[in-house]
Amino acid sequence: MVAITKRMKVFEITLNDPTKTFYCSGDKVAGKILVEVSEVTRVMAMRVLGVGCAKVEYAKGKQRCREEINYLKYEEVIHLDDHSADTDGSVILRPCNKYEYSFGFELPQQGQLVSSYKGKFGYVQYFVKALLERPSQPALECKKHFEVEEPIDVNTPDLLSPTGGMKEKKVSCMFIPDGQVSLNAKIDRRGFCEGEDISINAKFENTCSRIVVPKAAIVAKQTYQANGRTKVFRQKLSSVRGNHIISGMCDAWQGKTIRVPKIKPSILGCNIMRVEYVLMIYMHIPGSDKLVLELPLVIGTVPYNGFGSRTNSMSSQDGSVSTSSASWVSLRVPLSAPPSYCDVTRDCSLEQPLTPLLDDYDGGDSPIFMNAPQFQFPPLPAYSEVEEEYNCNPRMLPVC
Repeated sequence: MVAITKRMKVFEITLNDPTKTFYCSGDKVAGKILVEVSEVTRVMAMRVLGVGCAKVEYAKGKQRCREEINYLKYEEVIHLDDHSADTDGSVILRPCNKYEYSFGFELPQQGQLVSSYKGKFGYVQYFVKALLERPSQPALECKKHFEVEEPIDVNTPDLLSPTGGMKEKKVSCMFIPDGQVSLNAKIDRRGFCEGEDISINAKFENTCSRIVVPKAAIVAKQTYQANGRTKVFRQKLSSVRGNHIISGMCDAWQGKTIRVPKIKPSILGCNIMRVEYVLMIYMHIPGSDKLVLELPLVIGTVPYNGFGSRTNSMSSQDGSVSTSSASWVSLRVPLSAPPSYCDVTRDCSLEQPLTPLLDDYDGGDSPIFMNAPQFQFPPLPAYSEVEEEYNCNPRMLPVC
């Protein structure tokens, strides 16, 4: 941020490492304050402030709810190097010269800061502010924001443990029972970083008369607290969906993946603002509320090292070898004679009716019921068997 006034030509803050995208606890924030004046200016003092705070503000009816917490508060008076000062400590800046004030301070240790974040009703921000004090005039100021990211390692035992759950719901129409739907889902771990894939194993069952659709989404949950009140804001970040499930049928997801988008890490250590993430697995039921299962997620900064996945892959490879060996053994077993064609039944009616798959809309209010017409396959085609002249098999099965 550059401030240009009548007497100031340049007044800005630059950090020593402009390529650094974020700082962590214990890092040193260092830089320079560049000053150029257009006329002779007396500077009484140059103050540098390091500020970090979390602020929540939103309206609750006619009341404005505000709350603020400070995480960083640093202040220092800096001087020009190799530049003499007057007896009162002031210095005179002259045009056509460039002046640099150097500064530096360390961030608090781990556990005392919160990652930078900007949400719907609050934010966590860090910045360096410079105040140039002049005699008999208001002080000039400029700011330079910087990002702070607290490390969250997703390889801890708690975040590597699997999580899952089961939900079911009875469906009715006009107070008449109409079956139920259920889902059972599980994921291998709770901790993920942006860009990683979440593998979902789930089973969905539908015994109601409607066509349901299984879906999954990553949802951000922002919780704000101010003046003793709480406000929650939810936002869907990414989603996937499965196939329609008709009445009396079930479906299973074997490792269906949903990718974690580019998002900020979880914020769990702030008293007035929390940022949490959940994996919402649900079934859309036309004409009824969704059946929802929420599995908690923690978005970290230290990626998954993959040790667990390599162990699982090795065990799966061993299992595949043994399975393939067993399959080769089974090929050596002589097969029994095929059944006679006359034993094949001509009754090929389906136990469950076939119905077209209907498109699903989350906002639909009208229930979609299934029509169950009777359906049969067409009769089997005529079958004949021709005996070749070179046939040497005396045990050919009779043709019915």
